[in-house]
Amino acid sequence: MIRKILIVDDDHKIRSLLKTYLEKNQFEVLLAHDGASFTAEFERHRDDIGLCILDVMLPDTEGFALCQQLRRRSDVPVIMLTASADETDRIVGLELGADDYLGKPFNPRELLARIKAIGRRTGQDKPAPPRYYQFNGCTLDTLERRLIDAQGQAAPLTGMDFQLLKLLVEHPGEVIDRVRLAEATRGRDLGPLDRSLDVQISRLRQRLQDDGKSPALIKTVRGAGYVFATTVTPRHAL
Repeated sequence: MIRKILIVDDDHKIRSLLKTYLEKNQFEVLLAHDGASFTAEFERHRDDIGLCILDVMLPDTEGFALCQQLRRRSDVPVIMLTASADETDRIVGLELGADDYLGKPFNPRELLARIKAIGRRTGQDKPAPPRYYQFNGCTLDTLERRLIDAQGQAAPLTGMDFQLLKLLVEHPGEVIDRVRLAEATRGRDLGPLDRSLDVQISRLRQRLQDDGKSPALIKTVRGAGYVFATTVTPRHAL
């Protein structure tokens, strides 16, 4: 989600006001007072910046020029600010690639609403997926791509094992059909006589020490697919 915002405005009061307000709403704010300082800050933090707010009129350039520069090298969302009542400024800004436009003076709450709206449109407001999934004493670490069993030992997983288990633990209690499972693990549909998925399920059951004759974790739903039939607890940290 959007967390770090870079603001360029030559008005010290506006910069201070926005920094204070947005930080109260859990954003990290970087400030610049002209085009040169904006460019330097953007290059320094470009991998972390989720949104830029550009004032149109700056001492050494225009916000339009900065927007153009950004669009040549980044798809970071941009909100333009201007004191001009001329609708032409708004049209130019949007044509240059700005995502939104706000006239001065403005209510900080409106700016916050527009930031959140951009986050929803771009998907940046979605929470980060959990790293860990815990079930029956086991833990699947999706970053390290490994399974820790109930005894604290790492159980070996092939790439297909991991993709299959990840899909199952992300949807506990949900019947997942064979086509979806095959696409997730092999990137293709299964042929009518293809039993590779069943072999893979059997192998994963062994990894989980799930009795193949009477499985308690990965259950077969005849004619439908498979279901991960246990409680799963997602966690961002252990």
